[in-house]
Amino acid sequence: MNQMTPPTLPRGKFEDPALTAKGEDRATVALAGLHTLWFNTGTLCNITCQNCYIESSPTNDALVYLTAGEVGRYLDEAEALNAPLEEIGFTGGEPFMNPDMIAMAEAALSRGLRVLILTNAMLPMQRKSVRAGLLELNKRYGAHMTLRVSLDHHRADEHDAMRGKGSYAVSLQGMRWLRDNGFTMSVAARTIWGESDAEARAGFARLFADERFAINAASPGALVLFPEMDERVDVPEITTACWSILGKNPNDVMCASARMVVKRKGADTPAVLACTLLPYDPQFELGETLAAASRPVALNHRHCAKFCVLGGASCSG
Repeated sequence: MNQMTPPTLPRGKFEDPALTAKGEDRATVALAGLHTLWFNTGTLCNITCQNCYIESSPTNDALVYLTAGEVGRYLDEAEALNAPLEEIGFTGGEPFMNPDMIAMAEAALSRGLRVLILTNAMLPMQRKSVRAGLLELNKRYGAHMTLRVSLDHHRADEHDAMRGKGSYAVSLQGMRWLRDNGFTMSVAARTIWGESDAEARAGFARLFADERFAINAASPGALVLFPEMDERVDVPEITTACWSILGKNPNDVMCASARMVVKRKGADTPAVLACTLLPYDPQFELGETLAAASRPVALNHRHCAKFCVLGGASCSG
């Protein structure tokens, strides 16, 4: 992790949810329709990565395991609200550390929804019981399920610098099992090495060809290159005027079509957040129900500006 002293950022920025530091109206995003519902399965992970935005680790249980019953209740609510749900995403931590992961995925798949599971494809996914559950899900619902593997770079040395020595080899081992058993895979990588988009995609294309992975490196959905989220870097605030200035549509921002369910340690019930990227900021916690969480979201965080509006990134498949 970069140990540089964080720069002094301009005072007043990203403080008032209604106004920017310059006194301009802050941009907000209305929920145009709930198309993607994310579930954070818990922040526990089998490894500790450099600059993990959610600080997942073998000891961080700030977000505890969700249960299949809790996931089912939110899916029931979405149906009752006639939400236009298309996709259910599972993230962590490492989702396959949650003992209910297979049951949670089946709860969504059995309703005809697409399921995206974010995983490092390491030992938790490779356990015998998890493999058996995944094989059954793939047999019954394979066309609707994708496993997105976190592979930070196409070279082992760069990936291992972020995730620990030997982690690249273990992830590839898991990906080979997924390949050999006909699973649909995609990859999430990072963009901190100074490569151009074309260079990064070319490097992954070589890897995918060598490994016979059926992943199209040219597709932004199949190979997601995430911009780095560094809270020490100053970024501009997004005003209502920015939409026309930037030629952006607020409906293209993640919080126009997605929400995330988490369960905080010590809480009696889960909560619904505006965004997958801001699990600890209380201003983005919108309530305990999907109905309560349908209100507009003020873009009052650096990640809103750099990652979503200016970076054009999305966690969805």
